[in-house]
Amino acid sequence: MLKDLRRLGKVHAPAGFAGRVLQAVGLVDRFASLESPLGRVYVAWNLHGISAVMRVPDEAAFRREFEALNGRTLERSREIPPALRRAMESGSAADARRLTYDLRSCTPFEAAVLRKALEIPRGQVRPYNWIAREIGRPKAMRAVGSALANNPVPILIPCHRVVRGDGKIGNYGLGGPQKKMRILEAEGVDVIALEHWAGRGMRYKGVASTKIFCWPTCAAGRRAKEQNVRPFRTERDARAAGYRPCKLCRPAAA
Repeated sequence: MLKDLRRLGKVHAPAGFAGRVLQAVGLVDRFASLESPLGRVYVAWNLHGISAVMRVPDEAAFRREFEALNGRTLERSREIPPALRRAMESGSAADARRLTYDLRSCTPFEAAVLRKALEIPRGQVRPYNWIAREIGRPKAMRAVGSALANNPVPILIPCHRVVRGDGKIGNYGLGGPQKKMRILEAEGVDVIALEHWAGRGMRYKGVASTKIFCWPTCAAGRRAKEQNVRPFRTERDARAAGYRPCKLCRPAAA
C-alpha cells in the first residue's frame, strides 16, 4: 500500500492542467494582443465572455491593471477565438453583438447602458440622452456617461459611438477626444460635419422628401439629397414643421 502511495505521489498533472482547472472555476482569464483602429490593444476573456480591452504600453501593464481591477490572474493564450478576432477587425456592430461579455463587475444599470450601446451601428453616433431614454431612465444622462466611462470592454462595446447631448464629440476613456475622433472617422463618421452641426446648435436632420427627422449620422438621413435636408434645433421644431421621428435611429419617442 505504501509503495502504491509513493508511486501515485510521483504522478505529475498534464501540462496546462492547473490553468484549465482555474479557468473552469473562473479564477483565471486568457488574454492576447490584437490590432485595433487605435493600435495594439490587449483583450481578456473567460467562460462568461470578453472581460477586458485595454490600450496600455505592454503586457506587464495589462497584467497589473487587469488583476488590480478584477482580482483574477491572466494566462496568455496562443489562440484567439475567431469570433473575437473577426469583431475586432471588422468593427461591425453585428459581429460585436454575437460575442458574449463578462459584465459581472458592472451594476445592472451599467450593464443595460453598455448593452444598449451595442445596438448603435458602425458609422453612426447617438447622444447620452438617447441611451437613457431607450433603457427607460430618461433623466439619468449623467449616470449613463459614468457607465460608459467605466466600460470594461471599449471598442467592442462601442462607447465611442455615444456623444454629448449638444452633438459634440465629448471625451473618451481610451485616449481622449482625438482618439475618439480617430476611431469614428475610421468607421465612416464625418466628424467635421458633425462638429459643424453641433456648433450651429442643429441636433436633428430632417428629410423634406419623406417628412422624417433623424440623428445626423443615421443611415436613412445620409441617403438624403442635400437639397432635401432640413436642420432642426429641437424635436419640437421638427414636429411643428410636420416631421415625424425616424423608426430606425429613434431620435424621439414615436
